[in-house]
Amino acid sequence: MIRSARDENPDRLYTLTGGRSRPSRNDFDLVTLIVAECEPARGMQSEHSAILRLCPLPVAVVEIAAELRLPVSITKILLSDLLDAGRITVRHPRTLPGPARLPDHATLEKVLVGLREL
Repeated sequence: MIRSARDENPDRLYTLTGGRSRPSRNDFDLVTLIVAECEPARGMQSEHSAILRLCPLPVAVVEIAAELRLPVSITKILLSDLLDAGRITVRHPRTLPGPARLPDHATLEKVLVGLREL
């Protein structure tokens, strides 16, 4: 049987985060990519170890939360622990080019004129 976040024992979630309700950093959103920088170490919290094993290649925060079957808010707290310890790297997906990178209006006009002449 698959458990959902609603089935989680609040005491367990409290224990996982050490009672924290917010991450120490605001570096994560749902699509932030996480990459492990090391292997799990002995004595690590099992969820931290699981995250490191999941992320040899970039994995989105939302995917990690789904795989661990934990709420995203709890996952972000665990990820901030790992980032603070230097055990993961955070990569934000590339955004579309901004207006400064688009061709200027004059260039677009020249292209349009050239297409019309074809």
